[in-house]
Amino acid sequence: MLLAYFIDRLFGEFNAVRHPVVIMGDAIQWFEKKFYQDSIAIGAILTLSLTLTVFILIHSLTLFIQSGNFYFTQNWYGEILELLLLGTIASSTIASKMLYDSVKDIIKNPSKIKYLVSRDTDNLERSDINKAALETYAENLSDGVVAPLFYLLLFGLEGAFVYKAINTLDSMVGYRNKRYKNFGMFSAKLDDVANYIPARITAILISVLMGSKKAMIHFYSYGKRHESPNAGHPISAMALTLGVKLGGNTSYFGKIKTKPYFGDGNTIITIDDIDRALSFQLRLDILIIIISGTLLWV
Repeated sequence: MLLAYFIDRLFGEFNAVRHPVVIMGDAIQWFEKKFYQDSIAIGAILTLSLTLTVFILIHSLTLFIQSGNFYFTQNWYGEILELLLLGTIASSTIASKMLYDSVKDIIKNPSKIKYLVSRDTDNLERSDINKAALETYAENLSDGVVAPLFYLLLFGLEGAFVYKAINTLDSMVGYRNKRYKNFGMFSAKLDDVANYIPARITAILISVLMGSKKAMIHFYSYGKRHESPNAGHPISAMALTLGVKLGGNTSYFGKIKTKPYFGDGNTIITIDDIDRALSFQLRLDILIIIISGTLLWV
């Protein structure tokens, strides 16, 4: 876990190879093109087949690497190579560097917000752009960082990759529109279950590491207002920590969607607020070192 986290923090995505999440996305698109029906059962088959396939492939790869057959040595060189390979593969399930860099880039290049969010961005004022950046940062701290680490720690490489498969399914077919309401229902519900604990851990980490007693006490009462059972908690914790209001009515595909507010502070979101939110990253790095070091020692 420690090695995977810091490989990602140092190098981010390895563009020379096709990312596993992209491969999963290709598989989902192939299945949808071939077998789509407005059916919960067919959607469940998609979810179960992808997660099972990912588990089998990653488990087989892990066993192959641990066997030592591919590097023809059983000495300490081989053990180091095994650790590096497994750590590098595991790092592809974590998106800490990409998330941090993408949100940081919004400070200088606000137009790039369109690549981070699904809301309409053409006519957003600077404060609304900053708000969108904070919301996506808080939410994706759970999906892209804490949740993969959580499942990596509990269930190893297989757990982290199965989680990414579930999360990728939700991002592609887990919508409540006419096409996906039934087809994507199983994926969406499974993603809700998979993120239930990590989202709340993320909210607690934000509150504690940013030193906000108010956020710790009140993030749940605000977070439960979100239509998602999970996304609102880290967003609320970040809002309360920074003393701002996130959420509120938002335009999607030309239509205004009524959304509650998370937090009770300023409605004008500044660049300084983004910088303050991003300061969480260093604190999380230190915590990961402490936790991993303690687990290794034990």
